[in-house]
Amino acid sequence: MITRTLLILYLALSPLLLQAEGYFEYDALCKKIYQDITQLQFSNAYAGLAKLKLESPDNLVVYHLENYIDFFHLYINGDKQTFRKLKDKRALRIEKVSAGDSKSPYYLYIQAEIYLQWALIRLRFGEQLNGFMDINRANRLLEKNRDRFPDFLPNLKDLGILHAMVGTIPANYQWGVKLLTSLNGTIEQGKQELEQVVNYAAKNDFLFETEARSMYAYLLMHLAKEEEKAWQVVSSSGLDPRTNPLHCFIMSNIAMRSGHNDEAISLLGNFKRQKNQLDFPYLNYMLGLAKLRRLDTDAGPFFQDFLAKNKAPYYVKEAYQKLAWQYLINGQTAEYRGYMKACVSNGEAIAGGDKNALKEAESGQQPPSFLVKARLLFDGAYYNRAYKLMERNSPDLFSDKKYQLEYTYRFGRILHGLERWEKAISQYQKTIENGETGPYFFACNAALQIGLIYEQLKQKEQARRYFKQCLSMSPEEYKTGLHQQAKSGLARLGK
Repeated sequence: MITRTLLILYLALSPLLLQAEGYFEYDALCKKIYQDITQLQFSNAYAGLAKLKLESPDNLVVYHLENYIDFFHLYINGDKQTFRKLKDKRALRIEKVSAGDSKSPYYLYIQAEIYLQWALIRLRFGEQLNGFMDINRANRLLEKNRDRFPDFLPNLKDLGILHAMVGTIPANYQWGVKLLTSLNGTIEQGKQELEQVVNYAAKNDFLFETEARSMYAYLLMHLAKEEEKAWQVVSSSGLDPRTNPLHCFIMSNIAMRSGHNDEAISLLGNFKRQKNQLDFPYLNYMLGLAKLRRLDTDAGPFFQDFLAKNKAPYYVKEAYQKLAWQYLINGQTAEYRGYMKACVSNGEAIAGGDKNALKEAESGQQPPSFLVKARLLFDGAYYNRAYKLMERNSPDLFSDKKYQLEYTYRFGRILHGLERWEKAISQYQKTIENGETGPYFFACNAALQIGLIYEQLKQKEQARRYFKQCLSMSPEEYKTGLHQQAKSGLARLGK
């Protein structure tokens, strides 16, 4: 009797047991949650996730969405304590997803996305070895998934960036490349793959369209050196920078790096944070920096607001440095010294910009205000204003070799921006001759910039020569970024 009852019970439950395998479906609710996440409306996203778990408990897309929240939270405003608290969820989510329907194209893709997002977070928080290992895992899964589902476009969204960046990894991270034996590719390959995704998204409903367009724009900006094209991509992409902080960040960041500083100020100034939206303090830092590059006198409060709200360990020292510069260029040297002291005692020197800010603060040297103004104006692409400022001065004003080098380097950069190629190269060459063996980054970047000029002029052998000269130098500042750009240049030219 008991056996018969158990058999009847089993037969009654068997349809439910057969349905228990996890599946992957980006249904309407999942798409809504994804949109809430990418608008940093985490309260709405959490409510949607609770509904998803109740109504579709076997839909494993939930772990992809949860990982997105952790990724954005940690990358935008996370501290080390929160990072340590959340990082164990990575392995749990991989375990849950790997128990799902292996015939779905999302099966390997979501696992790869979780690995890739955590790789970026781990690298940000100093876990280089674990970060590189997760990149390798993600790459292997994506390549395998592309073999199984060649028409599944989300694969190319991630593979495009991985293929583009692999050949440009700086020398001090080459140990990581050796670990990443599965990685290979070129900038051109990655560019073509992302173009394929972007072109598809322009004609079809593609959930990850904004991600793909943003990745494509950043590839154009940083690796392909097509800054104006990058700006055109984001400015015509239908992003909503007024209410979406991520969209505002993407557009403003590329505007500031492509000679559209006034547009960046407008974008950041018009952004309005929505109710329940995750705060994004770095937008205030960006607005302060953009205004400082125009030599506006009201940049300071935006750096102060960033410092008051920021929880992440990054950009704190830089913010104090920029506050100090604000006072220096306005003749208030006592305030400059005060903020440089604050730069020493606040924040952490993890990222390159914070390290350089700390180095300036600890040196005790007060830079000439007109050189700081020239640097800021150049960074904002106000080349004519910067040129007039430099023309009124001379390197003979300085006894310190550092400032003599900086003068010829800055003048070269400004002439470069004005497309006065021969005069720019002349100033760069003076910088190389006088600073090639020194600790400063000026000569290394001068060689890089000459390489970029010759690349633009289609003189490939000369461009290669100067990119290699850049790689032969080891300045104490900016070496990693400069060498990465030189490697990108060689990759574009073909070694």
